[in-house]
Amino acid sequence: MAATRSLHILKRQQHFLNKVHSAWLARGFANKSDEGWLSSMFAHKVDARKDAHSNLLSKKETSNLYKIQFHNVKPECMEAYNKLSDEVQKELHRDAEYPCEVVGSWNTWYGEQDQAVHLWRYSGGYPALMECLHKLNLNTTYLAFRKERSKMLISRRNQLLLEFSFWNEPAPRTGPNIYELRSYQLLPGTMIEWGNHWARAIKYRQENNEAVGGFFTQIGDLYVVHHLWAYKDLQSREETRNTAWLKEGWDVNVHYTMPLIQKMESRIMIPMEHSPLQ
Repeated sequence: MAATRSLHILKRQQHFLNKVHSAWLARGFANKSDEGWLSSMFAHKVDARKDAHSNLLSKKETSNLYKIQFHNVKPECMEAYNKLSDEVQKELHRDAEYPCEVVGSWNTWYGEQDQAVHLWRYSGGYPALMECLHKLNLNTTYLAFRKERSKMLISRRNQLLLEFSFWNEPAPRTGPNIYELRSYQLLPGTMIEWGNHWARAIKYRQENNEAVGGFFTQIGDLYVVHHLWAYKDLQSREETRNTAWLKEGWDVNVHYTMPLIQKMESRIMIPMEHSPLQ
């Protein structure tokens, strides 16, 4: 029974990957004036842009701004880094003067090794971010933390994000869970099209409460999307993802969004002890 189900899933996946490959080639080489089969292949039209995609795709009822940090840590310093991060984040959460909170902190398990990932939320948007930055620059304890942390890092980078209006608001979770951060570098100009398709597709990925949050970049690498998922373990991840392929409509989403992607990456992450997302 299980073998038959797996074979059915694989056949559906292969069928749509073949269609996506054909569509990708057509998208690259067909003339813009071409009609016929190419027009029908991309039947879901996106209206001409009337506003910035940040205004069209983000939540209107909140003014939250998110920051994601990627810290590449010296292997021998990982334990000390995690402990130091724990102490500082707890201190910031205790102080109501700072309009920021850590949503989650993880160590990468599969993907780029010896890496820490932090997701922050600023309640109040850019003004809250600037207020927090100003206060931290006057906080001698935090400045000492940054100096000590710099000794442990190989490199670091960050991005400012907005959340998609149709995704869940990230909320604390009890564990144990593993988390997958799937990052997509999209073709420039395709963010609205991506959002249109995922606004319909997200319903296929809610059955096991696996959807944590969906974001797109505003500053940093542009046209980047991050989808954050939670699973009990790797086996649960595989079963949940395979089940999506059995739902009518999921394959259509894959078919239409794959040609929009330039590059994609998956990280499997383990929550740090102090992370609100466990």
